[in-house]
Amino acid sequence: MGAGHSHRLYRHGHSPVHALPPHCKLAAAFAFVVVVVSTPREAVWAFGAYAVLLAAVAAAARVPAGFLLRRLLIEIPFVAFAVLMPFVAEGERVDVLGLSLSVSGLWGAWNVLAKGTLGVAASVLLASTTELRALLLGLQRLKLPPLLVQIASFMIRYGDVITGELRRMSIARRSRGFEARGIRHWGVLAKTAGALFIRSYERGERVYLAMVSRGYAGSMPVIDEAVATRAQWAYAAALPVTALAVCLMGWTL
Repeated sequence: MGAGHSHRLYRHGHSPVHALPPHCKLAAAFAFVVVVVSTPREAVWAFGAYAVLLAAVAAAARVPAGFLLRRLLIEIPFVAFAVLMPFVAEGERVDVLGLSLSVSGLWGAWNVLAKGTLGVAASVLLASTTELRALLLGLQRLKLPPLLVQIASFMIRYGDVITGELRRMSIARRSRGFEARGIRHWGVLAKTAGALFIRSYERGERVYLAMVSRGYAGSMPVIDEAVATRAQWAYAAALPVTALAVCLMGWTL
């Protein structure tokens, strides 16, 4: 998979959660999200229990609450959508603080906010305790189609390359006195985007030819083999199994 590659969400540490094999954490996070989505929205207490479970995982991983809350800001667009639901949904209405809101819209907003926030929090915890390279190895270990793993790998690596190229082009424009201040400068920005596309395409061709010359035949060699013990699987399964128990209680109570 190549050299290690860290990302901004990753928080270096030596906690038991960090030490788990990546495919165990991926499977646990996916199962947890499925359980959360399967929980009836009326079981409000269940979502509180899920939040407590994630807080316990964050404590075990030594991820500060502030770090986690800042990363949750990514869901703001979904929050905005949820806030509009009580106003635009039809059906029975109820007065809240002088506003006429839809009952079904309120439940829908709660459903989106609760499940979305818990899903994003689980993803942030996964990303903050697992390096990108390890995540790719975990996906490969979980038998994700190799082509998809390679696409994800190249996308991650080329994201930084293209961002760096765009930064250098921006510096070059500013060094020549250019500043985008209005619609009349859109032409220059469009030419920049075109030049960036051509450079990226040519770079991709060169990298592919270099890979082929080194024996690439459609699959990448696996340098590190991620192996998990039964104890590690059991440790990772604690979160989704406990969440499943909460979900079943939410359907029965």
